[in-house]
Amino acid sequence: MIRESINRCSWSTTDPLYIKYHDEEWGKEVNDDHKMFEFLVLESAQAGLSWITILKRRDAYRDAFAGFDAEKVAQMTEQDVENLMQNSGIIRNRNKIKSTITNAQHFLAVQKEFGSFCNYLRSFLPNGKPVMNHWKTLSEIPATTPLSDAISKDMKKRGFKFFGSTICYAHLQAVGYVNDHLEDCCFKYKQ
Repeated sequence: MIRESINRCSWSTTDPLYIKYHDEEWGKEVNDDHKMFEFLVLESAQAGLSWITILKRRDAYRDAFAGFDAEKVAQMTEQDVENLMQNSGIIRNRNKIKSTITNAQHFLAVQKEFGSFCNYLRSFLPNGKPVMNHWKTLSEIPATTPLSDAISKDMKKRGFKFFGSTICYAHLQAVGYVNDHLEDCCFKYKQ
């Protein structure tokens, strides 16, 4: 249920879908690789677009990419790419579609190396714990940080695509590894 009379981050008050996403997901620590892969797919698709565009297509992405099953996505073929190029429910960008498949392959390699993708991301965090920021206004929140620079650089070295520092920072915010809820947001410390 969406509660209208409470304080929340101002970016989330323009659309009921944004409000629901803010209240129920954004900034909550993700400890499940399946959910982590979902956010990786969605954030990569978002590159150059607004987040609301992707949120509105989330169910179509779930259907198109095997329920965000990284193992199934990693096995998709060129014919799957052609089929997805006809899917009006997703962003029909061939490079983004192909990168989702190769990113799934790299995601699985990282899982194998670190035990989980969550472990991999946590290895970059101070003491392995989420970063808790204390912003008063949206204008204070950076688009990138040294943390997102380091992670995106390492991911690029591992072969990931459409995951530069800005997308990486948005991903860290979404999965709760960086908490950027504003100070007056009543969701700031809820997990």
